[in-house]
Amino acid sequence: MSLSDLRPLGRTGVRISPYVLGAMNFGTRGSTTHEESVALIHRALDAGINAIDTADTYSRGESEVIVGKALRGRRDTVILASKFHNAVDDDPTHRGNSRRWIARAVEDSLRRLDTDHLDLYQVHRPESVTAIEETVGALDDLVRAGKIRYYGTSAFSPAELVEAQWVADRRKLNRPATEQVPYSPLVRGIERETLPVARKYGLGVITYGPLAAGWLSGKYRIGAQQPHSHRADLIPGRFDIDSPNNAAKLAAADALAVLAQQSGLSLIELSVGFVLAHRDVTAAIIGPRTEEHLDAYLRAAEVTLGADVLDRIDEIVAPGTIFSERDTGAIPRALAEPALRRSVVAAR
Repeated sequence: MSLSDLRPLGRTGVRISPYVLGAMNFGTRGSTTHEESVALIHRALDAGINAIDTADTYSRGESEVIVGKALRGRRDTVILASKFHNAVDDDPTHRGNSRRWIARAVEDSLRRLDTDHLDLYQVHRPESVTAIEETVGALDDLVRAGKIRYYGTSAFSPAELVEAQWVADRRKLNRPATEQVPYSPLVRGIERETLPVARKYGLGVITYGPLAAGWLSGKYRIGAQQPHSHRADLIPGRFDIDSPNNAAKLAAADALAVLAQQSGLSLIELSVGFVLAHRDVTAAIIGPRTEEHLDAYLRAAEVTLGADVLDRIDEIVAPGTIFSERDTGAIPRALAEPALRRSVVAAR
């Protein structure tokens, strides 16, 4: 594999590098300064990465500002993606998937990114209280207005992906072009239905979390002192190794680390190589916070896993495995909200 081997982004005709630079850690959320972040972005672009993914909610817009600074004079060479849905401030109306908010959110993102258009605008999460017709219609209008070139989704269920396609077809609108989902040797749920649906409808698939939120960084080993993740406070329980699900995940992470060592690879090389070996994956988002992190990812870009190694990964973590619903990106409301599973809400 090489970063110069560009891949088709679904059926858009756009070709992107196997890596997409993720900007979630730029700014206060990742404790990186603007200067450090801009330098990291320039290094990634110089190495051959031609796509950047950010969102309005990352450091409450600061990530977009940083990316905008870094792309001055280089905007035309980059496929620029952002997202909307999550809260950007304390105003409860400044979020969601409604036409009203999308119209405001895109203008805010364009201003912060210092550009007149986005190449890809993504629905950060599904929202049951907003009709998909409302969201798809608003995004189609943005395509026709030239504010975005394509639009996509993130962490949608297979049923939601199909519904969005059908709605667009029925109303003769531009269809969603991409889906963004978590995928790694430890998070394999999308292999069950999401990737087959994406193949059927010609969606480009951009994955995130190739290191499973740090579980595959090499620091999570059996018998070793477990590191504190800066994400532990954001997602309570996700890194608690005393829970049965996480204990099983730790055992798998340890076995994968052993396999990597036996194969003469770093665990990062094994993990990224696994993600990009799937025929339905277009690109993997990497989220380095330091030059050291970026260097490790760039070395991994030169690795292609053999069938024997991929088979061993399947033996350690069976295809389609989900250790925890928290790893899937969005817990379905039907699982998260007890009231949706009961015909009568029990008295307390």
